Amino acid sequence: MIKAKKQHALTWYDTRENEIYLNKIPLSRLAARVGQTPFYAYDRSLLSRRVQELRDTLPSSIKLHYAVKANPMPALVCHMAGLVDGLDVASVKEMHTALNTGTAPEHISFAGPGKSYHEITAAVAAGIVLNVESLEQLKQAAKAGQALNLKPRIAVRINPEFELKSSGMKMTGGAKPFGIDTEQFPLLMEEARKLNIEPEGLHLFTGSQNLNPEALREAQSGVISLAKQLIEEHGLKLRFINIGGGLGIPYFPGEEPLDLQAVANNLEIEASAFSSQHPDIELVIELGRYLVGEAGVYVCSILERKISRGTTYLITDGGLHHHLSNSGNFGQVIRKNYPVLIGNRMDSDDMETVTIVGPLCTPLDIVANQVDLPHTEVGDLVVVKQSGAYGLSASPTAFLSHPDALEALV
Repeated sequence: MIKAKKQHALTWYDTRENEIYLNKIPLSRLAARVGQTPFYAYDRSLLSRRVQELRDTLPSSIKLHYAVKANPMPALVCHMAGLVDGLDVASVKEMHTALNTGTAPEHISFAGPGKSYHEITAAVAAGIVLNVESLEQLKQAAKAGQALNLKPRIAVRINPEFELKSSGMKMTGGAKPFGIDTEQFPLLMEEARKLNIEPEGLHLFTGSQNLNPEALREAQSGVISLAKQLIEEHGLKLRFINIGGGLGIPYFPGEEPLDLQAVANNLEIEASAFSSQHPDIELVIELGRYLVGEAGVYVCSILERKISRGTTYLITDGGLHHHLSNSGNFGQVIRKNYPVLIGNRMDSDDMETVTIVGPLCTPLDIVANQVDLPHTEVGDLVVVKQSGAYGLSASPTAFLSHPDALEALV
């Protein structure tokens, strides 16, 4: 008998015989297969399902790109490459991972406010699209192209005057290290044409981790309107416009899943109007966390139960060195708990209030604070959900020299 335990609107995990299953594999068996805790596990069926839900909901003309920085595990990137229309990278190492998937270079783009000449040269040599974010990056791309006897493929990242409201991280509006300020775009285009370089795209990424459909609609409409203005004012012959992403997932109590249909309805109107004027220019949405965040879990084992002045602590072999964002030390002002469960005691009614901590010599090493969970024993498996994005690669793995966590795509 399978009990489908709904996690959020678009993803869920099955439980059978008292434990969580990932892609039909029981957690205890998966832990044995990995060979250790802590580890991350990513469910490929949930990854595929999320992409399909986007395909079914968004306008068919919208292209989907995966932002590799959200989770650069090579096997996962390879899986995603077979589902989406392109990959966006933020380093040469990520570029190599993307190229190794077999994705055509013209469908790989490279963003970042700081790029060395070596990195720019590597991007030009690979034939990928370089998102230039300054006049200097443009000049270095031209220099690399001359040295290699290749024409650089570039897109221009724009920093508009507006921002994505209610966003976890705002990337535009005001002074930012990201992109070319809108008012500087004419100067950049003048220089690009002196260098005989025409951009094939625009990149307008306004922010991330947003659960407010109205804020997303406002930003997307603003981005597309600005793109139209720049196309007309500068006679741009573009292949695509990357309107960024920003779609968030719920992490904390009280947060509701994003109303994707509301976002899609607005995009349908905007995309239709844009395509009627510019039928040869593709609109691209670049998503990271929204594609992979809910498809991953972090798993660690309980090493010890400890009671200190009335508080029950569960001490585990995992913590902030593997999962910094879950610890609350990756941008949270007030720490909140990620959703957590005891993966091998799903049906227990014997509950207790506990604080789960890691093995590190710091009070910052918190896995979950004052949560109600089934009574546990040493060896039980703690599962932190919503861990598919900005997990292992965004954590200080060398801190205190504890063993590394492993990753598995199942």
